Amino acid sequence: MTIATTAPMAGAERSSMNSIVFASCFGTIIEWYDFLIYATAATLVFNKAFFPTFDPLASTLAALGSYAVGFLARPLGGALFGHFGDRLGRKSMLVVTLFIMGLSTFCIGLLPTYASIGVFAPILLIVLRIIQGIGLGGEWGGASLMVLEHAPADKRGFYASFVQIGFPIGLVLASLVFSLVTKLPEADFASYGWRIPFLISIVLLGVGTFVRSRVPETPVFEGMKQRDDLSGNPVVEAVGKNTKTFLIAVGLKLSEVSWVYMLSVFVVGYATTKLSLPKSMLLDAVLYAALLELITLPAFGWLSDRIGRRPLYVLGALFSIAFAFPLFWMIDSKSEFVIFAAIMIAMNFGHGMMFGPESAYFPELFGSRVRYSGASFGFQASAAIGGGFAPIIATAMVGYYGGTGGVSIMMIALATITLVAALAARETRGKPLD
Repeated sequence: MTIATTAPMAGAERSSMNSIVFASCFGTIIEWYDFLIYATAATLVFNKAFFPTFDPLASTLAALGSYAVGFLARPLGGALFGHFGDRLGRKSMLVVTLFIMGLSTFCIGLLPTYASIGVFAPILLIVLRIIQGIGLGGEWGGASLMVLEHAPADKRGFYASFVQIGFPIGLVLASLVFSLVTKLPEADFASYGWRIPFLISIVLLGVGTFVRSRVPETPVFEGMKQRDDLSGNPVVEAVGKNTKTFLIAVGLKLSEVSWVYMLSVFVVGYATTKLSLPKSMLLDAVLYAALLELITLPAFGWLSDRIGRRPLYVLGALFSIAFAFPLFWMIDSKSEFVIFAAIMIAMNFGHGMMFGPESAYFPELFGSRVRYSGASFGFQASAAIGGGFAPIIATAMVGYYGGTGGVSIMMIALATITLVAALAARETRGKPLD
């Protein structure tokens, strides 16, 4: 059965659409803020606070390993909440995932360090990171579907792109808060300063829960429920009966997710440890790059409604291949202006060009019965590979071999996989949701 969402919006309908977009975007901001402050803390303080018994390189890798655990949990969250999102509804999952993320992040801010409770400190840290990952794994798909399944067909790319700006806003908030707390004396930052970004998330949780509780369920899901057309096992159906589509989704995500975490995690660590550049400068560069994405992500979403989702992925993958070596040449210059330019260009074209239309493209690839499961599981499985392991592999490469040539080759390989997936994918722009 085909469900068209092509009627023009006017008056109250447009106001309702704006409220739905705001609620989805606001919750996504909180989720990404929670997830990304961990990434920053992993590179700046967790190696000393929770893994202090190793040599510097090993402790850094251990801290990044605890960061990667959250990515390994994300596919589990994608599958779990995808199942219930396709069975029980999109709205209820949004509130549950927000609670899981907010409470686990707050608890990280309360954790005693290794010096206080020994080995239990890193164990508890990893457990909370796993819970974070499960929550985030179910968040993105639900937020995307809430917007997509309410939006008119000719504006789905534009409206859904506002779900994506939750990432750069979360990144800006995470970078801004850490920029402020890193200005504390080193001893104060190590003692309590790093905890502040985690503790204030409890306030965001309360506001986000109120906002999300007021949005309606999507008409697409309500229609399926009335027709008794819900899938009995949506995850199995999404992967088993839509295997090619699922693998395409994984491939499409691989390059952009590796780029953004390489920039926000690996490059920050590399530039501060290997090049002896100030932490604040790198965090500021990431912050300004993310601020620019507040403009480019909706622009790419709008463009995807005009020329299609697929062409943007092809162009983004080609850019990533071409810029993999120049990125590190520019970072190695140690010039503040050149480094800012490199990170801003890489973030907006290596990441943003593909990330902007993603909230529309991934769900559109799957049918309504399994849309939450297929889009979430594919998205998060790829994020686990590209986002979770790429910074660790890159850090190990530089630590053991010295140069960044191998890192650039790895990024080219990931972009090539995305290019192949884009060429194999079908175009979905403007087509009715089925």
